[in-house]
Amino acid sequence: MSLEKIGFIGLGNMGGPMAKRLVGAGYKVRGFDLNEAALSECVEAGVEAAASATDAAVGCDVLLTSLPRPDHVVSVMRTGGALAAMAPGSLWVDLTTNRKELVAELAAEAPEGVAVADSPLTGAVDGARTGKLTLFIGGSDSDIARATPILSHLGRVIACGPLGNGNVVKLVTNQLWFVAAAAIGEGFAVGMQHGVELDVLWDAIKDSVGDSFVARHDAPSIFAGHYDPSFSLDLCLKDLGLIQELAAPIGGELPMTDAAQGAFKVAAERYGADQGELHVAKRIEDDADLSFRLDGDWTPHWEK
Repeated sequence: MSLEKIGFIGLGNMGGPMAKRLVGAGYKVRGFDLNEAALSECVEAGVEAAASATDAAVGCDVLLTSLPRPDHVVSVMRTGGALAAMAPGSLWVDLTTNRKELVAELAAEAPEGVAVADSPLTGAVDGARTGKLTLFIGGSDSDIARATPILSHLGRVIACGPLGNGNVVKLVTNQLWFVAAAAIGEGFAVGMQHGVELDVLWDAIKDSVGDSFVARHDAPSIFAGHYDPSFSLDLCLKDLGLIQELAAPIGGELPMTDAAQGAFKVAAERYGADQGELHVAKRIEDDADLSFRLDGDWTPHWEK
C-alpha cells in the first residue's frame, strides 16, 4: 500500500521540522512557505518545493497547515484559494492553534468530498525535531483514523472528539502553561529576596510539588537569559485571547487566567511583542533588581 501524498503549508519553527520528519518516514511531501530560507532548508531535506500555498494543496491526499495565527489560515485557505483547490477525497488537517468556530466555518466551505480535521499540537521546537509532540485531533472517526498514522510520526496523537475539539483541548493546555510560566519568576523572586540561592531553589522545585513540565522546559531559558525566542509574547497573547473567547460562556470568573493575560501584556508592552515568551519572568527579575542567571548546560531546546 503506497503512502499518501502530503502537502505542507507553513515550514517555520514548527512546520519545518515536522515536514522533515515526514520525509524521513518515507512520505512524499510538497511544501510551501513565504520565507524562502525556510523553504530552501526543507528542500535540502527532501521536501519538494511548491510554487505557492495553493500549488501545495493541488494533488495532495492530505494537506497539513502549520501557521502562526488564525488570520494566516484564512489568508491561505480561503482568500488564497488553497481550500478550493483541494480535490474530492482529500483531507485537510490544520495544525495551527486556531479558533474553533473558524475551523467549522472553513470546513463548511470545503469543496464536496474534502474532509477537514483540526490537530493543534504542543511540545515546542525540540518536540517537533524529535517526534515527541502531543497532537490533539478533532474530527470524524474516519478522518481521525486516516490522519493518525501520518501524525504519529510527529508524536502522540490524542483523539479529542468532533471537529474543533482539538483546539479546545490545546487551548486548555496553553491556559495552564501560561499561568505556570507567569508564576515561575515570582517564585524565584520570593526565594532569592530572602537569601535563598537560585540553584537551591531550582533543586527544590524539581524534587517537590513545584515540579512541572513548564519548570523543566522553560526555566532553563530564563537561566540562560534568552527567554526562549522560539515563541513570542505576541503568540502568547494571541492564544490567551482565544482562551478568553472559549471562557466567555462559562459565566464564572477565571482570575488565574486573567492574571496571566495581564502579566504577558505588561511584558509585551515593556520589551516588545516580538520578544521571547519568558520575558514574562524578566519583568519580575528587572523590577526586583535580581538576576535569574544560573550557570549550567542550558542548551536551547530547539538545538537539542
